[in-house]
Amino acid sequence: MFRLDGKAAIVTGAASGIGAATAARFAAAGADVVLGWFPGDPHDVRPAVAAVEAHGRRAIPVEVDVSRTAEVDRLVEAAVSELGRLDVVVANAAIARDVPSAELDDDRFRQLLEIDLLGVFRCFRAALPHLTRAGRGRLLATSSIAGAHLGWERHAHYAAAKAGIVGLVRSLALEAGPHGITVNAVAPGVIVTPQSSDPVNSLGPAGLAEFAKTVPVGRNGEPEDIAAVFHFLASDEAAFLTGQVILVDGGAALGL
Repeated sequence: MFRLDGKAAIVTGAASGIGAATAARFAAAGADVVLGWFPGDPHDVRPAVAAVEAHGRRAIPVEVDVSRTAEVDRLVEAAVSELGRLDVVVANAAIARDVPSAELDDDRFRQLLEIDLLGVFRCFRAALPHLTRAGRGRLLATSSIAGAHLGWERHAHYAAAKAGIVGLVRSLALEAGPHGITVNAVAPGVIVTPQSSDPVNSLGPAGLAEFAKTVPVGRNGEPEDIAAVFHFLASDEAAFLTGQVILVDGGAALGL
């Protein structure tokens, strides 16, 4: 069950965290993976490439800034030309910035939306013609507990973008369903990644340790916890599930 043999997937934000874990998980299930990564990111994409190749699958790293339409279009075209098909897109690339709302100017708000929300839409839009012609496919995105379920002080633009993914997924599910395409998202709770470990723009190590004490299952999440859900959503077994944003938070939101 949940095999992805012969399928081709794109994962953005694939150099670290949830993206890297998802790429490796897809490869273990039989998929070839195009790893979208941003060269300005401090994380080296080569370990993620090696993790895919360790499962005997093709790994194609492609530099992409998801805030630029031409680069996203090139990413999708690279997948189709190199792998001969496209089955799954995981729009995962995102940034977080800690800014009090009174100091949050238009440019910084717009920059984050361009990556965290419009970046998702660009990936979906570029893939839709290919998936529609094939009559099947999976469009998947990373939302967040922040925005989809909870607020996050000093991160109004981040929460707004992640909440926007909810409406995007639900609306596109209606459009794409008749073409055999499902559209879903995962809303992670607090996951231990380079982004959440950043003490400047996110929780940092101390904040992560404190938050873990509030989680009913007794820990914060790991990237592999989210990758496992994306794996299911990408599989044939998830064919009747669409328009959903699945909260994966260890029960954290239940007690807040």
